Amino acid sequence: MASASPDRRDLLLEAGLALTSELSLPSLLRRIVRLACQLTDARYGALGVLGPGGGISQFVTHGVSAVERGRIGRLPEGRGILGALLRPGPPLRLDDLGSDSRSVGFPPHHPPMRSFLGAPVVIRRTVFGSIYLTEKQGGLPFTADDQLSLEVLAGQAAVAVANATLYQRAVSRQRWLAALREVAQATITGGEPSEALRLVAAYSRELIGGGAALLARTDGGIRQEPEVLAAAGPGARSLARRLGAATRDPVAGAVRRGRQLVIQVPAATRTGRSPGTAPLAVLPFGQGGPNRGVLLALGAAGAPLPEEEAVEMLTALAAQTAVALQFQQSQSERQRLALLDERERIAKELHDGVIQSLFAVGMGLQAVAPATDDVTRQRLERAVLELDQVIGDLRQYIFGLRPGILGSSRLADAMRRLGEDFQDRCGVHTVVEVDSEVEARLGAQAGELLQLTREALSNVGRHAQATSCRVRARAQARSTVVTISDDGRGFAVRRARGRGQGLQNMRDRARGIGGRLAITSAPGRGARLRLVVPHG
Repeated sequence: MASASPDRRDLLLEAGLALTSELSLPSLLRRIVRLACQLTDARYGALGVLGPGGGISQFVTHGVSAVERGRIGRLPEGRGILGALLRPGPPLRLDDLGSDSRSVGFPPHHPPMRSFLGAPVVIRRTVFGSIYLTEKQGGLPFTADDQLSLEVLAGQAAVAVANATLYQRAVSRQRWLAALREVAQATITGGEPSEALRLVAAYSRELIGGGAALLARTDGGIRQEPEVLAAAGPGARSLARRLGAATRDPVAGAVRRGRQLVIQVPAATRTGRSPGTAPLAVLPFGQGGPNRGVLLALGAAGAPLPEEEAVEMLTALAAQTAVALQFQQSQSERQRLALLDERERIAKELHDGVIQSLFAVGMGLQAVAPATDDVTRQRLERAVLELDQVIGDLRQYIFGLRPGILGSSRLADAMRRLGEDFQDRCGVHTVVEVDSEVEARLGAQAGELLQLTREALSNVGRHAQATSCRVRARAQARSTVVTISDDGRGFAVRRARGRGQGLQNMRDRARGIGGRLAITSAPGRGARLRLVVPHG
């Protein structure tokens, strides 16, 4: 083989120094192609990067304008002569591309090319890609010197690509470790996990190549309308629809089986035409129960499958999602237990302190009543009755503060006992009617309904001066409707707003169970409270 000329040796030396100083892999690939054309006087040059599937995943060109590339269309797949250089072997030099039996021709709008020179770029016995050169200036064929120069440049390129790849991986690893720390910090700083999940979706979208990402709760199966926890990117809505796809869809199968899946899928556009494929990653998280879900990440059209390191990072982000949801659930449970402890403490204080003090005051008033005149004695007796009613109300509130308000009782029985107790204490004839289906429809909200009814009856006893009261709970097709009415003196609802806590407490309690509360009343015409609680 001929030796390179002194001018070429100087140029190769400069090229080697230039390549080793470049740490950006995309810029390095463009520089390699440009130097290859400069060394061999080639009009056109390209560097095809070998993808995970054995074909060409990137095709960096020189000498072809962006308009010409757009007319040519899709990237070459690595067949024919191009594919022959995607395996370890010697360079390939041809005077006429079309005369080689391996040639598969050119697509429409491709510039004419005759002479050809190519060499693989081999890094640690593995082909990274290949350099392709065509159309030597002046219409001449490529020479042995050209081939030698390209071989030397391919070796320099291999070293430079290896260095740039290691540098890029180090920078990328540092970047993603910082991202994981940010997600973890957002997880443990308290509150709802929405910020941590938003970060997971945003970083997942970036890892897959700028398409879209979605976090959804699956609870072990596919939902027609999945609960979306977080999303990023304009294509997130189509990802959500994919969760409800037919059982033949590989995404649906992976979600049901809790398996990781990274594949290429058709990439649709707004016009309905497919420009090729896009990478899609399916990464389940959570072992089961309410925190089980899936991370879906869809890349841009034409993007290659994510590298192994990117898939590992996506897996770590999916796992962090499960941690965030579990942490939020644990925090909620801790807050619930703390609230129950506080309720128990308040109930104990009311029972052992306030009620005993009121009882002592009532006993004192009863003791002095016989020694007073008739008018004073009657006033004292009324005060004692008021104190007795207040003590009764306090005992009911204490009962509501303690956890497990219904205990082992059914809602209908508890409501009837509440009505009977109210009638005995206040002398108001009370009728309670509760459908047997109400408790099953309300579930955990049944205790809140009992509390709201107790609050309403307490208001009737204190303010209405009624002779009769009716409590009615009916289960309808989509909701439970509760009405509490009395024949008392009534009141102006608008004027009652902002006065006292009774009505406001009931409105707050109704909102807490997702219900709508309406109060109708007028002076002299009694009052009617209507609560509607939607099912589900």
